[in-house]
Amino acid sequence: MLARLKAAIARLLETVVVLLVLTLTLVVVVAVIYRKAGASLSWYDEVASVLLAWVTYYGAALAALKRQHIGFDGLIRSVAPAWRLAMVVVAETCVFGFFILLAWTGWIVLEVLEGDTLISLPMVSVQITQSVIPIGAALFIVCEALSLPDYWRNLREGPGHEPPPDPAAPGGSDP
Repeated sequence: MLARLKAAIARLLETVVVLLVLTLTLVVVVAVIYRKAGASLSWYDEVASVLLAWVTYYGAALAALKRQHIGFDGLIRSVAPAWRLAMVVVAETCVFGFFILLAWTGWIVLEVLEGDTLISLPMVSVQITQSVIPIGAALFIVCEALSLPDYWRNLREGPGHEPPPDPAAPGGSDP
């Protein structure tokens, strides 16, 4: 059941990230065409910045789900199992603590931004554009939690028991 949930969330996040990257690419290409034609778009910079932030937050959640975010896995795997698991507890506590704080403060920021709109697109609420902060933080927490049991199990087994490469990951191999 956990594996199916992870797979479903991975597929959803992959789809969202791909759609965001495609949208960002389209916005940039259209903006370049308009600029070359001598008719710059006033909303391009704001929209591109928001889309880049969204790609970053949703992509980070996907990386957390696949345990491909920034970490010190080699260092953790090189120490004795008792220390290894203690290091993971400390590291995961810091990660969860940071993202809980980020989600909470992101929610507070949304309340402060009530009524504000984008400068170049006054019909778009800044709350919508900045909602990625608490949503992305919550997604990161969920993805980190879903990936933790397998990671913990692999670390307990010791060096040489690394998980098999993900075929969908860059450099992965198909069975």
